Amino acid sequence: MFGYVTIYEPELKVKDLKKYRAYYCGLCRTLKEKYGSMGQMTLTYDMTFAVILLSSLYESAAGTERHRCKVHPVKKQTMLRNEITDYAAAMNVLLAYHHMEDDWQDDRKVTSLMTKSLIRGKAKQIAAAYPRQSRAIRTALAELSACEKEKSTDIDRTAGCFGRLMEELFVYREDIWERGLRRMGFFLGKFIYIMDAYEDLPEDMKKDRYNPLRGIYGAEDYEERMKQILCMMIAESTAEFERLPCLLDVDILRNILYDGVWNRYNKIQMKKSEDQNNGEKPI
Repeated sequence: MFGYVTIYEPELKVKDLKKYRAYYCGLCRTLKEKYGSMGQMTLTYDMTFAVILLSSLYESAAGTERHRCKVHPVKKQTMLRNEITDYAAAMNVLLAYHHMEDDWQDDRKVTSLMTKSLIRGKAKQIAAAYPRQSRAIRTALAELSACEKEKSTDIDRTAGCFGRLMEELFVYREDIWERGLRRMGFFLGKFIYIMDAYEDLPEDMKKDRYNPLRGIYGAEDYEERMKQILCMMIAESTAEFERLPCLLDVDILRNILYDGVWNRYNKIQMKKSEDQNNGEKPI
């Protein structure tokens, strides 16, 4: 359900692209150092966005480092890291652990059982250090599981579960920025969940799997309604973002929120257009 909150590279300046990659590599490096190879595998673009957002809001200076890694063994990569990078890395691992726990409970996926077993110790340490976030993740995933068992088609209810999860992760500190960060994270979380459901629907229909969009799929105005819903969610999130006093790296943040979040949607539309041109019928 992650990977939607990323950059739109064609519209990003070269210097900003380099800086974004430095934040991403910094998060990757932190995951490797603190949580090992399995922790590194939990790396997401979404938490990279959180690092940049919170670093900008709290004016947290990031130290510059250069390291080699398995992906780039020859040339050292520039990396940016600060205390918020540590926080994002912890949330990355905690999310991955609970997601794999959920997969094991629901589908008995052996790979999820094995992977979660390898990071259980680290996840427990993180949960003890961040009880508020840990509790929110557990509660949200339990509510989502209940929705799936009920085969709920209440989009607002199901997306709201993930929205409440994201809002808690965005609250780095409970201070004057908490309300704005919560609303921003809530609507961004709903956007991510709905976009994920929209992308997965064709495959879910084929395999007869749960998807909250089944209730409106097939309606004449389905595509128009989906775009309207997604636009409303991201509009609410960006409105809250614009109220925050973010100045550092604001061009990167706006690129992500106004363009990057639509990358997958645009790819889906291109695929549908190609299928129609090739004479393939929708499900």
